Amino acid sequence: MKFTSSLIKGKLIKRYKRFFTDIEVNNKILTAHCPNTGSMMGLLDKNNQVWLTHHNDPKRKLKYTLEMIKVNQRIIGVNTHRANRIVKHALENKLIDEFKSVKNIKAEFKYSDDTRFDFLCDNKILEVKNVTLMRDKDVAEFPDAVTTRGLKHLKRLINSIKKGYKPYVLFLTQIQGINSFKIAKDIDSNYFKDYLEAKKAGVNFLAYRCCLNSKEIKIEKKIKILND
Repeated sequence: MKFTSSLIKGKLIKRYKRFFTDIEVNNKILTAHCPNTGSMMGLLDKNNQVWLTHHNDPKRKLKYTLEMIKVNQRIIGVNTHRANRIVKHALENKLIDEFKSVKNIKAEFKYSDDTRFDFLCDNKILEVKNVTLMRDKDVAEFPDAVTTRGLKHLKRLINSIKKGYKPYVLFLTQIQGINSFKIAKDIDSNYFKDYLEAKKAGVNFLAYRCCLNSKEIKIEKKIKILND
């Protein structure tokens, strides 16, 4: 997924009211939209280097969007709205080993009246989880906060097996150069318990890391899940 305009480099001042960030750019303070509903644990230290996109849409109240943050020399993609676009690009370009043979890709698959999954690829359901948490220097983690939505998805994915689908969860790890992934069971023990139950039932779990730079973000390679 390529950025359509040049990114603007700045320094993080603070995040507040969940969706707002103040950023210093060329000695001026800009307010940018923060498109991430998670806790963003470990990412929000003052003066962390960040990258923004600028928008000319007159209907937008905030003209800037926070895209990436640099932490411990690693670039981390924090715009969760881009996750599905990154995965769609990967599916179309055969970058995910388990999905190279699929012929039909449908986004926003309506599974039931109260559940949509990110993709249906032939008979494979694919649910994407964006990963930004890194407490250990070489291990990415999910979730970064308690996730009731994540629990619901796991239960629906287990149910989908009975209907003939092959369900997958893809932990899209937008952390530059990371080599492994695990479920953060100390943050959400219920999610970890249901993860184990779903895995036993036949739900497939994948973790892929991204290559991130100021021009594009794309899936780079599969990484090991340490809970396996």
